[in-house]
Parts: sequence; C-alpha cells; structure tokens
Amino acid sequence: MNQPETDDDGLFDHCPWLYAEQASQRQRAAQERRRERLLGGAGSVRLGEGCFVAETAAVYPDVLHLGDRSYIAAHAYVTGDVRTGADCTINPFTVVRGTVTLGDGVRIGAHSSLLAFNHGTSPDLPVHQQPVSSRGITVGDDVWIGSHVVVVDGVTIGDHCVVGAGAVVTKDLPAWTVAAGNPARRIRDRREPRGAAQGAEVSGGVAPRAAVSGGEAAGPRSRPAAARPTGPPRGAPHPAVKEQEPSALAGDLSAFATAVRAQAADLLGRCRQPGTGRYVDRPGAEPTVRAHCDAVEIAELLLGQAPPDLPAAEHAARLRALQDPVTGLVPEYGAPPPVPGPAGLPEDGASAYHVLCVGYALDLLGSSFAHPVHTVRTTTADRLVRHLAELPWRDRAWHAGAWVDSWATAAHWNLRLGTEAAAPGALEALFGWLHTHADPWTGMWGSPTPESGRLQMVNGYYRLTRGSFAQFGLPVPYAERVIDTVLDHARDARHFAPGRENACNVLDVIHPLWLCARQTGHRAEEARSWAAHQLTAALRRWHPGRGFPFGPTPDGTGPGREPGLQGTEMWLAIVWLLADLVGLADVLGYRPRGIHRPEPAPPAEGPA
Repeated sequence: MNQPETDDDGLFDHCPWLYAEQASQRQRAAQERRRERLLGGAGSVRLGEGCFVAETAAVYPDVLHLGDRSYIAAHAYVTGDVRTGADCTINPFTVVRGTVTLGDGVRIGAHSSLLAFNHGTSPDLPVHQQPVSSRGITVGDDVWIGSHVVVVDGVTIGDHCVVGAGAVVTKDLPAWTVAAGNPARRIRDRREPRGAAQGAEVSGGVAPRAAVSGGEAAGPRSRPAAARPTGPPRGAPHPAVKEQEPSALAGDLSAFATAVRAQAADLLGRCRQPGTGRYVDRPGAEPTVRAHCDAVEIAELLLGQAPPDLPAAEHAARLRALQDPVTGLVPEYGAPPPVPGPAGLPEDGASAYHVLCVGYALDLLGSSFAHPVHTVRTTTADRLVRHLAELPWRDRAWHAGAWVDSWATAAHWNLRLGTEAAAPGALEALFGWLHTHADPWTGMWGSPTPESGRLQMVNGYYRLTRGSFAQFGLPVPYAERVIDTVLDHARDARHFAPGRENACNVLDVIHPLWLCARQTGHRAEEARSWAAHQLTAALRRWHPGRGFPFGPTPDGTGPGREPGLQGTEMWLAIVWLLADLVGLADVLGYRPRGIHRPEPAPPAEGPA
C-alpha cells in the first residue's frame, strides 16, 4: 500500500502500522531520536528492526526488549520488565507493567491493561503500606487481546488465544482458547466453527459473540502458526473408539491380563533362535540385542521371571559380555565397538539405545553392567553444555531428546555402580540447561514442523524426560503447558486417525500426561477421557500367541504391523500407563519395572 506522506505526526502515534510506508524523512529522523533516547536511558533496552515507539507513550522500563516490527502506540504506559517477540502491538492507551513476556504476533487492543504485580490485602496494614508481589504475565504466540481487557498478575495465556473485549483474565488460558467475560471463561476452541461449542450462549452478562468481535487488532497480520493440528475439537472423544463404562473396561482389562500371561511363554519361544539362543523381534528378522532385552522385560512383566529358556544368571552373563570395556558402550551383534560422540555418546544408532535396554534388562535380572559407561563418566560440564546447544532441537527434537535420554541413563548406571555419573558438575549442568531452555509456552524443547506438526517435539519430550526428570525423580517444568501441548498433538489426525497410531506415538503422549498428572490436575478429565479411548483401542490390537504389532510408521521403517517383541514390550507398558491414568491399573496385576517403570529408578547404593 503506497500512500502519500503526511505532516500529521499524531497519525503514526495512534496508527503506527502506517509509519513504515508513509513517514517522511523528518518523521523518521524524529523516531530515530526517540529510539536513541530510549537506548540511552536508565533501563536495558533492545529494539528490533522496524520497531516504533510513539512520542506520547510513557515508556520507563527496567528492561524493554521489542522484537522486530513491534510497536508501542500513543499514550501507552509501559514500565517494569517487558519483553516481546516479533510483530507485537501495544495499542493506544494500553498499560503494560511489571514482568510481562509476549510471544510472536501478539495484538493488545486499546485501553487494555496487563498488570504483572499485586498488593497485599492484610487487614492490619493500610493499602498503601501493603507489600507488592509479582509473579509475571506470560502470553504465547499469535494471541489477540481485545480492547478494555484486564490481565492480572500470574496469568499465562497460551498460543493462538483470542480474548474478547472487556474481559478480566484471572486464570490461565490454554492454547487455542476463545475467552470472554468477567472473570474470563472459555467460550470455544478457536479452531471450532462459531456456535459449535456447547455452552456458547450466556444468560445474562456479556454476550460472548459481541465480546469476541470487539477489540483493536490493527496492523499487519502475524504469521500463521506452522503445523496446526487437525482432528476433533478439544475434549471430544477419539473419532475411532467409543468410550466404555469403567466396569466394562475393567472386565476387558482383567480378561486381557489373563490371556497374555497364558500366552507369554509361547510368544517368547517363537522369537528365540534355537541354534544361537539369541532373540529376534519377529520370526524371519535378524537377531538383535534389543530383542533379547525386550524378551527379558516381557518375561518379567507377565511371568515374574527371566525368559524360561535359560536361568536368569545366564541371560545376564550373555548381556554383560556384550559391553565394550574401553567405552562402556554396547554394540550390535557383529558390529565393531561404538565410536563415542563429542559428549560421550554416539549421535545415533543401536548403541545409544542399548544404554537403556541392556541396562534395564540387567537390572531386572538382578545384575548390572560390568563396567561404567566411561565415555559419559569423563564428559565435562562444558563439553556437555556445548553439545546440548548443538543438538537439532528445531527440526529433529526426537533425535535430540533421545540423546539426552541415553546420556542421563548412562550417568544413572554409573552412579548405580558407585562411580561418578560424569565429570564434576556435568549432571547438574544437564538439568540446569534443560530448565533454562524449556519453552514456557509449550513446556517442551524444540519446535513444531510443517511436515509433522508437534510430533518431533512431543516424542522428543518423552525420551528426554524419561531419562532425566522421571528417572531421577524430579518435577518437570511447566507441567500444565506440557499437558496443553500434548493434548493438542493427540488430536492431530496425521498421527492419531484410525489406523495411524503406533506404539511410539501413543507412548509419547500417555507418558507425559501420566508424568505431569503427578504434579497438577490441569485438564485431568480430558486426559482421562483420551486415555480411556486409547485403552479400549489398544486391547484390540493384541494378536493371540503373537503379541502386539508396533504399528504403522509413515516412512516404512520400524517393526510395522507384524506382531513382535518390540511392539509387545511397548504396548504392555502403554496399557499400564493408560489404565493407571483412568484408575484401573490394579486390574492388570502387573507393573512395569524396566525402561517404562513409573517410579524413579533406585538410587546408587555406593558412594557417588
């Protein structure tokens, strides 16, 4: 849009989105002087490319970081620690005070207030003497806050939310929420058509439709969010499965547990090579170390003993003999010793996963690795932190999370052997890095991708937290945001439509839901509903005498639809996690004690 220059300086103060195309050289020089005064002021100020701050705005920050193409319009009042992403707008007469963090593409309508502080109300002190507290306000990406909205201290507004004019937001809003009213409440999911959500009409008070349509959001549109999930709306049942009554589901679980125990020995026998005594995932496949470990896990889970072909001590001796004494890593059958990576572990491959599966199989057999994982034991904190920063979090978050899982598990086994986990300070550096790099909007590490949505991010989260926070018994950061992210992902039809679910994708949803439910009741009913649907579907996947298939994979890799040990080991753990979330795990009569154990791993017995 090419429009003539104007001499009316007040135009850009009130309509700053016009500044880039219509400002004269004189007006641009005046804005540059305004920027210089801010940058030279008392606070810490960073202004991105293409930012505009109105001359009439009262901006007195301790910290002000404006992302590219963001603006503060006329008569806005900005103080405290305010940080925005790109394409954010603080419109005329808006108040933003305290510790406020905005994501990308946040639109705040005129006359709104984001007040990230509060006063006490103790009756023994006058109000003006009450202490001031501040928890901060956090707003995600792609959020529209209408005019005359008030957001109080401590609130988090998730990605893609719309807050209707005049709302008073006193509690967190999950991603994709359309909210209105005083106090603000959910009207619908933004992805639903208008009027589709139940309870959209309100008797008395502000009409949601009128409230949501109000508000100022002038200026260029923010970028569309990448890889929005598709599928049923939040809270809707899974499209392929009708939820059962608890009593019926408990009966199905009991019958399932009885059947799988009776068939366990035959299932293991079909996957054992008579000549070598090694295990294959399924008949016709090559023997693998993982298949032997899966057999140990299944036998312990269903039979309470080692696979019946050999004594437990012989199983343990065979697995212990596989460990390379120099590196402490376990190669695949017939492969040379693994080459360590820059922070102790290979970047990929079987040997990284063998840290998990061989270690836990030995633990179930009453044994342990013969040697520490030396390559991790000698990793310094500096090397570890450098490598964490170099992992492909943006587009291969599963790979990055799997590496963290293996490294943390190796550190755990080292502690169990009575040696150092790693070089001094390295284990602490791992958790410090993870805490400071978790995304407060998603609770996760990594980003969605256009090709697969949140798949990489959520699957990587499972692997990362399994080996670190869950294994060491530590709370995860931003548990409520994790639940929001995972439930959104679970509606993505690319991965959860009928016929598309596989063991990896379902496990990587249920484990975070189960883990975070230990810390919060956020959206608990919705999580239980999802778990009940998935549980009913999972029981139907059992093949008598052959076990569970892993399930389809888009790229054709992995065990696929043929029943085998890997699919069986994973789905048995998934069934337990699903059943436990709906309160029926006791019916199964088993509880995972290996890789997927619900409790933290036992601590070291010797000195660390």
